[in-house]
Amino acid sequence: MDLIDAQKATRIKLFDWKSVQMRSFHLTWVSFFLCFFGWFGIAPLMAVVREDLDLSKSEISWTIIASVAITIVVRLVVGPLCDRIGPRKTYAGLMILGAFPVMGIGLANSFESFLLFRLAIGGIGASFVITQYHTSVMFAPNVVGTATATTAGWGNLGGGVTLMVMPLIFAAIVMLGAEETLGWRLAMVAPGMVLLVAGAAYYQFTEDCPAGNYRDLRRSGAMAELNKSGSAWGTFRSAAADPRVWFMFLIYGACFGTDLTILNIGAIYFFDSFDLDLKTAGLIAGLFGLMSIFARTLGGVFSDKIAARTGLGGRVHFLFIVTFLGGVALIVFSQMRVLGLAIAAVLVFSLFVKMAQGATFSIVPFMNRHALGAISGIVGAGGNAGAVAAGFLFKSETLSYADGLLYLGIAATLCSVLALFVRFSPDIIAHERQRLAEALALRAAPAPVAAE
Repeated sequence: MDLIDAQKATRIKLFDWKSVQMRSFHLTWVSFFLCFFGWFGIAPLMAVVREDLDLSKSEISWTIIASVAITIVVRLVVGPLCDRIGPRKTYAGLMILGAFPVMGIGLANSFESFLLFRLAIGGIGASFVITQYHTSVMFAPNVVGTATATTAGWGNLGGGVTLMVMPLIFAAIVMLGAEETLGWRLAMVAPGMVLLVAGAAYYQFTEDCPAGNYRDLRRSGAMAELNKSGSAWGTFRSAAADPRVWFMFLIYGACFGTDLTILNIGAIYFFDSFDLDLKTAGLIAGLFGLMSIFARTLGGVFSDKIAARTGLGGRVHFLFIVTFLGGVALIVFSQMRVLGLAIAAVLVFSLFVKMAQGATFSIVPFMNRHALGAISGIVGAGGNAGAVAAGFLFKSETLSYADGLLYLGIAATLCSVLALFVRFSPDIIAHERQRLAEALALRAAPAPVAAE
């Protein structure tokens, strides 16, 4: 067992803020939560923005596409950056830079300027890759699926909370006397300011991995094993040459891409389709996001437990099942015309689609340890690529939201089959079985007694 593996946490102790592993765990999910809040802060206010800027359905779709398209590029960049400079500097820099367009979107006065701001804000969506990377290097194989799924799921919760909270912030500003056209602009200052503080805290209170920061470990030679791919471009090439990575890219597009789509159009879909007010539509759409508090974690938990019995193959088969069921549930949701049934269907869809996300990144840490950041970046970019493709579905003035969701559900169901093509060599299976056994042995070992 190498130095890095030996110091990875074999347990998730939620009330532990002292160990570097759990401190990073908590700061990672909180930071991702705040990034999601900033990323989708404008989404529940789109009904007001639509009237203020006189946006057409097509123009709204272009802003949705912009908000997720740029994230594809940024995720491909930050993945290799994590391999090279470490997740601590990468995350802090991303949050601090991302705070400015979040606050600045209130300056938009036309479709073009609003589009540019949503494009710039989309960069903070790359925070997901850093979240998954940082958690992966902090936790041992027996709990890495649960850990990565939980930090991502609790971070994704920011999307659901945003849909509920931003209309309330907007309403409070209007109650204080501001016009609606000013209220939505002022409301976006809050998430931007919080991101600035979070970026500084992340830099101050985390480390790149359990053994310390990458810069120090490289100087001491402790990270020699993790540097075999050389430059950041080298890790990216290594990841991109593996067909399994692109299968996972498409699978994550099928699950997280549909998740992002519902977060973007959920409020306005319920607003238009069921004749609801803005706050009620945002509340219902927010329930979808709130499922992240446990649903994605369930995907990681089940993946870890199945892997303990059946190995890496079990993780793959579980991913196929939940992705398939998520696609079917989306098809059902698209056909619901009664509000109560629509709410029930979207919650069932949310359960499976978020479990699929957790199951996806329960496999990623085992694909290539020497290019973990690059693989995380490519697979993570797949989620946004799926959302961009979905955005084009909803761009048409003639295609209804319900029909778009139907086609999206069919595509997700078909993509689930690709999971069955993600396979591992016998050597990798044997190696990971040994790493799992070592992690379980460390977990079972009695804790050292502190000296008097």
